[in-house]
Amino acid sequence: MDRRDVVIVGSGPAGAATALRLAARAPDVAARTVLLDKARHPRAKTCAGGVIPKAVRLLGELGVPLSVPHAAVDRAGVTVPGHDLVVEGRDLCRVVRRAELDASLAWAARDRGVELREGERVVALARDGAGVRVETDRRVYWAPVVVGADGSGSVVRRALVGDGAAPVARAVMCDVPVTDTRWDGFAAHRYDFDFAACATGLRGYRWAFPCLIDGVPHVNVGVYALPPVDGLRLRAELVTMLARVGAPGTAAWKAFPIRTYARATTVAAPHVVLVGDAAGADALMGEGISFALEYGMLAADAIAAAHATADWRFADYARAVAGGALGRKLRRLALATRLFYGRRHRFWFAVAGASRRAQAIGLAWYNGVDGWDERGPLAAVGALVRGA
Repeated sequence: MDRRDVVIVGSGPAGAATALRLAARAPDVAARTVLLDKARHPRAKTCAGGVIPKAVRLLGELGVPLSVPHAAVDRAGVTVPGHDLVVEGRDLCRVVRRAELDASLAWAARDRGVELREGERVVALARDGAGVRVETDRRVYWAPVVVGADGSGSVVRRALVGDGAAPVARAVMCDVPVTDTRWDGFAAHRYDFDFAACATGLRGYRWAFPCLIDGVPHVNVGVYALPPVDGLRLRAELVTMLARVGAPGTAAWKAFPIRTYARATTVAAPHVVLVGDAAGADALMGEGISFALEYGMLAADAIAAAHATADWRFADYARAVAGGALGRKLRRLALATRLFYGRRHRFWFAVAGASRRAQAIGLAWYNGVDGWDERGPLAAVGALVRGA
């Protein structure tokens, strides 16, 4: 049996962020940590790949500046029931390919002393004395703490924490060369969000993102929806969005689940912490990269503290998530989900579209610019009243 201080299951942004933070805060623990992935980097990952400014900042804090190829976004085209609008900004988002981003993070963790084992699938987990036994298709590990960074369908969560009742959204997407469309968003550094589908009952939105694939400009087209939704409806919405950008409706597409965060979400249990989509992503937009990095950094701090105190309950991690900026933002996004995807969505979209200042504050809050995501509602009201 391979005994470790930490076993991290999954080497995407959440797992790699946990490893990178451990390497910086507790290098002795990091040296006895193993980072597992069932695939080999660079490996395909179905995701739109939006990296908001807060995620860029967190990458910098982890010592891995965003250096992979990306498409810059400086404005947003937004369609809501009844009208269209354009939101101007600067550096609203950078769109990456997850294969490239994830590989850069996993390899950085490896270079800083965390062992990365790829092509190794976890097949079983069980509590074993004062730790957890992790069985893969190659060997057996034991550690006092296991990190579930293995996505929406997390085997760690299902085996050791419980699946819970958080809604699981669904998304479909495809990539089309810009030259095969009439879409001008790539050249305009713009991404498009279409919430008009809410009027037909979809609890979500359609999108078009600029992206680079092997240096060639593409448009990433997709649909995100909370339940209840079926595959036929998602596919129909995708065809509608493809038609909007002038892309062929026969483009190859992929589907994927996104487990969202709810107020009662459980993110830890004795000897186990969950990070990233395994813990829960943004319910409103399905965004997960910035949250994955933040979860991972909080988890690493909690793991370092647990190794110092031998308290493996991880109650402090659960409180840090729920009571800190991360949990507050996820809960407010869950509230926004009920408003914008509910029966009175037209009213709330009208309210959001009535004030350019409110739009700017909302975007700054979502993107984590100027500390807005750590401020309360009163700060937003005050800024609106003052007009600054």
